[in-house]
Amino acid sequence: MVNAAGEDDVLVEQHGRVLLITLNRPEAMNSINAGLSHGVVGAIQRLDNDPELAAGVLTGAGRGFSAGMDLKAFAAGEDIGPMMQFISNGSEKPLVGAVEGFALAGGLELALTCDLLVAAKGSKLGIPEVQVGLFAAGGGLQRLPSRVGFARAMEMAITAEPMLAEDAERFGLLNRLVPKGEAVAAALELAERVAANAPLAVSASKKLIRAAVNSTEADFYETQTSLMRSVFGSNDSKEGPRAFAEKRPPQWTGT
Repeated sequence: MVNAAGEDDVLVEQHGRVLLITLNRPEAMNSINAGLSHGVVGAIQRLDNDPELAAGVLTGAGRGFSAGMDLKAFAAGEDIGPMMQFISNGSEKPLVGAVEGFALAGGLELALTCDLLVAAKGSKLGIPEVQVGLFAAGGGLQRLPSRVGFARAMEMAITAEPMLAEDAERFGLLNRLVPKGEAVAAALELAERVAANAPLAVSASKKLIRAAVNSTEADFYETQTSLMRSVFGSNDSKEGPRAFAEKRPPQWTGT
């Protein structure tokens, strides 16, 4: 693997048009400190700015995805501002989360930043911050109700009890539930399926799905009208039908 943004705490590896991003603090359960925060943001910037990349996969090394904020780093005043900004804004290009073992507290909020989510059987997903006198302040309390419903989100938030991956799939939180050890492979396969499609159309679809959840109907259609102008008039919008008619794979340019 190659270091992302010079940080050993985050590793990146390119798989064709997909960038695999690995949280690499297994001895600290991939908890979020300054190094990991800056490393993730550097990797996401590479994903979003490299025209050869179409999608990313985010996972964790060792026993789990991430246990959230490094409380020792937090107490020491380490700067994790870049991570909080990423969790709030997400990536421009599609990102698939691959969870093995656990995604807890800020780790689950980081996973919820992903557009698609894969988890291995038996993995635990939760927001237990109330156990240490805090609350989930990285978007989890806003995103979970739309993913798993009000009742289940409220229970997770105020009891601190995690949800098993098997239940997460049943409640619609996961796109894939896979055997242990297969989350990254399944996430890469999903990302490759995304990468095969027209970049502008994928980007617009991602924005509109998120807008459908987070905006009014009027705002949604205003956003859609704007995106239709750029996507439906693009070179890719002409290439797709042409390739279909000629029975050949399309050659996307993202223009």
